[in-house]
Amino acid sequence: MAKLDVIIITGRTTDQGMAIDEKLSEEYMKSVAFCEMNEEDMKIIGVKDGDRIKVKTEFGEVVLFAKKSAVEDLEIPRGVVFIPMGPYANQVVGGRNGSGTPRFKGIKGVVEATQEEVRTIRELVVGK
Repeated sequence: MAKLDVIIITGRTTDQGMAIDEKLSEEYMKSVAFCEMNEEDMKIIGVKDGDRIKVKTEFGEVVLFAKKSAVEDLEIPRGVVFIPMGPYANQVVGGRNGSGTPRFKGIKGVVEATQEEVRTIRELVVGK
């Protein structure tokens, strides 16, 4: 299976904000359990919209749904991926840096296709 070196950025989304009061809900999970990618990068690792991918960094790994860059006029550059802030992104960002908070942008990682299941938020937080 092909692997792709990437730079991970995280941030908030409108959908995530609308579901934030119910963090264990399916609606919230759908708003944060994805990794938005450049379409050409998706082809390199052999995935389509909705397929599962594994994102790995020196800090951890997480399985997410692949999502093609959605903004028509602002495509995510090749080699960069976006993960919404939250329990899934927290699996691959480090602990504190010199400022006392995690680094949420510019994290080196690797992305690859996987058949593993995307864990629920409860499974991420509490464990299986």
